[in-house]
Amino acid sequence: MRRLSSFFARHPRGRLAALLAAPVGWLVAVYLGSLVLLLLAAFWETEPFTNDVVRDWNLDNFRQILEQDVYRAVALRTIAMAGLVTLADAVLAFPIAYYMARVARPRTREILVVAVLMPLWASYLVKAFAWNAMLGEDGFIGWFLEPFGLGPPGDRVGLWLTFTYFWLPFMILPVYAGLERIPASLLEASGDLGARSLRTFWKVTLPLAFPAVVAGSIFTFSLTLGDFILPTLIAKEQFIGTVIYSDRSANLPVAAAFAMVPIIVMTVYLVVARRLGAFRAL
Repeated sequence: MRRLSSFFARHPRGRLAALLAAPVGWLVAVYLGSLVLLLLAAFWETEPFTNDVVRDWNLDNFRQILEQDVYRAVALRTIAMAGLVTLADAVLAFPIAYYMARVARPRTREILVVAVLMPLWASYLVKAFAWNAMLGEDGFIGWFLEPFGLGPPGDRVGLWLTFTYFWLPFMILPVYAGLERIPASLLEASGDLGARSLRTFWKVTLPLAFPAVVAGSIFTFSLTLGDFILPTLIAKEQFIGTVIYSDRSANLPVAAAFAMVPIIVMTVYLVVARRLGAFRAL
């Protein structure tokens, strides 16, 4: 016991690692264990008469997803929505984050950071039902969109607006942190070399802040890709999350196989984001 205490005293990092080993181990076991079970279920099949899961190993579920047009359409629709939401959040977040990091005074910056975080304190379901009401026929946003043919609830525009609002803070904060880390000396050097403000922005600020934008896009893209509550409340079309949720009881193996689609998409997305330096900006 004395030797163990002396080891912890000499190696504080080892003590911290030992204290975190148990909770981190349980987290990894539960998280990775659930993914392993999900992957295994994707290779099973359902008994047609009883709907019981039969542990008969095959690739029929993946073949069904690849061959049926409905699954391809749902996957493409979800990926497209995630991309549009990410693009909209990036366009909206960058000027807000730039003002917070480079223009606002310290006191104003603190107020803006709190303002960005405040929507995250509210309940997800409360915000979801609030947006569902605003997009309805009697809601303000639905009333505003109806003359343009975008219509009250059930269309993609309403869902896109809702997703953009929900995940905007997850884009603002990484971009703000990335802009704040840019040394002021680089911007001053650009000005000393004769570059005007706009040229400095395009040649210095934007390239250095781009990894932070990619880092923020990881959150907005993944959260949109896997969400099923907002599409259920607002959209009439099917998305990956709603299809998995509806198929989980009728055909669990097919739902498990379809759940591998966002996992594969996000794996590819994370590889690309890593090459763009996003992980260093987190």
